Amino acid sequence: MTLAHDVTGDGPPVLLLHSTAADRRMWDAQVPALAAAGRRVIRCDLRGYGETPAPVEPWSDAADVLGLLDELGVDTVAVVGSSGGGKVALEVAARWPRRVGQLVLLCTATAGFEPGPELRAFGAEEDVLLEAGDVAAATELNVRTWLGPEATEAVRDKLREMQRHAFEVQLAGPEVAPVRVPVDLAAITAPALLVSGAYDLPDFRRIAVDLAARLPAGRHLELDWAGHLPAMERPGEVSELLIDLL
Repeated sequence: MTLAHDVTGDGPPVLLLHSTAADRRMWDAQVPALAAAGRRVIRCDLRGYGETPAPVEPWSDAADVLGLLDELGVDTVAVVGSSGGGKVALEVAARWPRRVGQLVLLCTATAGFEPGPELRAFGAEEDVLLEAGDVAAATELNVRTWLGPEATEAVRDKLREMQRHAFEVQLAGPEVAPVRVPVDLAAITAPALLVSGAYDLPDFRRIAVDLAARLPAGRHLELDWAGHLPAMERPGEVSELLIDLL
């Protein structure tokens, strides 16, 4: 299945992978900035997000992304991943290291990480709300948890729309488990920047510090103003950061 996507600009390609609280619209500010800086910007909706239908059989986000790159004729790409999108980026870079030339991971998740008490409490509360059918309250929980103090009300409304849509699409579909593939992060060859936010849940700083030490040419950058979604909270500043890095 082809993921819903768009491509903007010309030049060396960069792939933007969204958080699992959002969809590809979270990159609305970065796309024109990166294209103006001479990049071919690719962004997609993973299955069950944005314009891509929910899965109806076991699937792999990483394999879906690789299929999209093949379809677009992209050999090697810089990958920017936010949160759950960062987890997908890590799997792509580990399974097909030749295809990823650079990694920028914003408050990334990762496989095999044991969540701390704050993240466990969030997950338990979200489960209770969704099992009760209270999608609105579950959506508000996500908006409250994942956006830091710099987020405007317009940004909160945008995340609210994306998260609620994802819940509605996924809850309407069948329960399908993703394909789990063992991922060896030691296989990654791309230099990586691991970004964390001072207002994010502490798990994500721990992940960033750990990955920066383990990945080749890994580097950790803490944003003292950011929550979990810095690309939405200060979009102009993150666009400049990406342009400088890429």
